[in-house]
Amino acid sequence: MAIALFALGARRLASGLRLLALSALILLGFTPLAERFAATLEQRFSPFVENERPIEGVIVLGGGVNLAASASRDRLVLGGAGDRLVAMADLARRYPQATIVFTGGSGYLAGSSRAEADLVESHLATLGLSDGRVLFERESRNTYENATMTRALLASKNLMPKQGAQWVLVTSAWHMPRAMALFRAAGFDLAAYPVDWRTAPDFEGVAADESAAGRLRLFDLAAREWTGLIAARLLGHTQTLLPAP
Repeated sequence: MAIALFALGARRLASGLRLLALSALILLGFTPLAERFAATLEQRFSPFVENERPIEGVIVLGGGVNLAASASRDRLVLGGAGDRLVAMADLARRYPQATIVFTGGSGYLAGSSRAEADLVESHLATLGLSDGRVLFERESRNTYENATMTRALLASKNLMPKQGAQWVLVTSAWHMPRAMALFRAAGFDLAAYPVDWRTAPDFEGVAADESAAGRLRLFDLAAREWTGLIAARLLGHTQTLLPAP
């Protein structure tokens, strides 16, 4: 009798979990929930507005290159965050006197892949930039190391931003809160230059041109980013969970 009751309870639990999973898929795939979850991150920092002050320095975070495809094809193959490199090329052109820094190594744990910075440097001409125009930090594996290693690189070359100088941080809008928190903790005073938005508040829900699978990927992206924010705070790498603009 006890075994039968246990088996019945297990079947009911399994049925309940399946129903819960199906409900979650429907909510995340066919409602604006995923967009609104991600928009909380993307709307934290507004788009950069040009002002009378020149941009004297630009720090661009890696993550916009498909490392495997670029290495195997010997071409610069942009990934989902390729807007970061587009912004880098645009800012380098419009501010010819600005210091441009690209920070990005390899996120592969085995360490067998080429650093993203190496791939970008090899194909600067593709972006319309000349050799030597960009300063590369090529050892970092995550955003925390982007911040600390960029600081070490700039300090070694006596290029740390001077007080009052306008420097900008370029990364995806959904990644900007964590990036700003980590760079502030590393001693930088930067203006946010978000790119690569994934949400469009005026076109969410039924009006959005987004598949259910796309919404699930968006939710996964936002969930991983929130996890990164929490982890950075718990590890003491940042001074606040969600930094102010």
